Amino acid sequence: MSQDNQVLQTVLDNTFTTFDRVLTTQKPDLKSQEIGIVKFIGQGIARVAGLPAVKSEEVVQFRGNGMGMVFNLDPDEVGIILLDKSEHLKAGCEVRRTGRVLDVPVGKTLLGRVVDPLGRPLDNRGSVRVSQRRAAEREAPGIMDRAPVTVPLQTGLKVVDALIPIGRGQRELILGDRASGKSAIALDTIINQKDKDVLCVYCAIGQRSSSVAKLIADLQKYGAMDYSLVVVAAGEEPPGLQFIAPYAATAMAEYFMEQGRDVLIIYDDLTAHARAYRELSLLLRRPPGREAFPGDIFYIHSRLLERSTHLNAEKGGGSLTALPMIDTESQHISAYIPTNLISITDGQIYLSPTLFQKGVIPAVDVGKSVSRVGGKTQLPAYRAVAGDLRLSYSQFEELEVFSRFGTRLDEATRKTLERGRRVREVLKQNQYEPMPVAEQIAVLLAVTSGVFDDLAIENIAAAEKAVAKAVTEQLPQVCKSIQSGEKLNEADFTAIVNVAKNAIVNITPLAL
Repeated sequence: MSQDNQVLQTVLDNTFTTFDRVLTTQKPDLKSQEIGIVKFIGQGIARVAGLPAVKSEEVVQFRGNGMGMVFNLDPDEVGIILLDKSEHLKAGCEVRRTGRVLDVPVGKTLLGRVVDPLGRPLDNRGSVRVSQRRAAEREAPGIMDRAPVTVPLQTGLKVVDALIPIGRGQRELILGDRASGKSAIALDTIINQKDKDVLCVYCAIGQRSSSVAKLIADLQKYGAMDYSLVVVAAGEEPPGLQFIAPYAATAMAEYFMEQGRDVLIIYDDLTAHARAYRELSLLLRRPPGREAFPGDIFYIHSRLLERSTHLNAEKGGGSLTALPMIDTESQHISAYIPTNLISITDGQIYLSPTLFQKGVIPAVDVGKSVSRVGGKTQLPAYRAVAGDLRLSYSQFEELEVFSRFGTRLDEATRKTLERGRRVREVLKQNQYEPMPVAEQIAVLLAVTSGVFDDLAIENIAAAEKAVAKAVTEQLPQVCKSIQSGEKLNEADFTAIVNVAKNAIVNITPLAL
């Protein structure tokens, strides 16, 4: 026998010896696997038989790797909400258990990305590489794990920061009719977080893809995508994907909160979320209640928003601030879903279509808006300058309505009306132009001190820019004190007023 044949024979002998040893020692680990059969496929739901041990909210897998989540556990069948397109599914298809609850990817690599609620990328930038996954549904932090809300979240909008302040860890509802500027407030708030060490998560639920694409383009234009994550469940997606979207986005945001970071999450909007849940519930034959919504509609939103909080130092001290949005119909603020969310949240910002049509933008109705927490977090300079502004502005709006019925006004009433109109003009603000805190304080102090009283209404905007620029250039130390949260003394206020007066010298006064 040649040497080559001997080598080959040795290799074969060793190989077969190894096979024999493995076959004698290896004991197969048999596992049972439940496979169900689809009995019915509907618009976004499926009814499946043959999964006796499946658990509530467990993820199941359909043919073609389509995903679903167990929603109903009935005696003879299981109701499942579909998380993928269902055109290829039909009765008789197999359904397999996965043995896990719905989870989502979390981590720093998500920042700057656009993903769907399952963490799949939508921005054509490749797969999202993460090392951790977390359950989309999680318990809210306990009372003992929470700390008071003490730090302000600056939106850059004068009317909000001065009159309806928001704190980090607060839940502030934004509500109003369609196209009244709700998303614009949220977008400006995200843009204003640049260089403020606040991460942002924007959750679009049931929105048109074109609207979401425009918002993402705006975030990129103003450099906000670097610290933002966008979670999208568009209107053409299955209702199940729209339903899980806010829970998935919150799980992604909680990861950063538990790392000690401050996070802002925006739900745009929970009206679409409630409708998606109603659709799924009715298709799965859950009993309808008021306005055909299921009886637990309050619970699904409260368990979502309770996850937003400020954690104590032992838990890292991070915060999650929520700005949920709701559409009202014909200014009907006392409808079912709006009143539910008003009672869950820590205040609301109400946008009036009437103000919007008059050109008062942002169209915040100060009288119907409130912040039940943020006032305690407001910077001391705001409290000194705008402490009585909310009340006086509301009184001005009432006085303006009644003054239309009479032609003869006393001098004090006329001055109150003129001052109020200038305050309203100052509170107007263009989109994409968030204003730093020091400039807001300077302008508000100028208008409340009467510096703008002699100016024509159409010149207020120019005067505002002049004052903001002058104070920034001439009083840098005062601006720094305001930003750091120090209390201003009388000399600081006097200096700001004097600079404001000098700044508007060349602006045309009101014609007598």
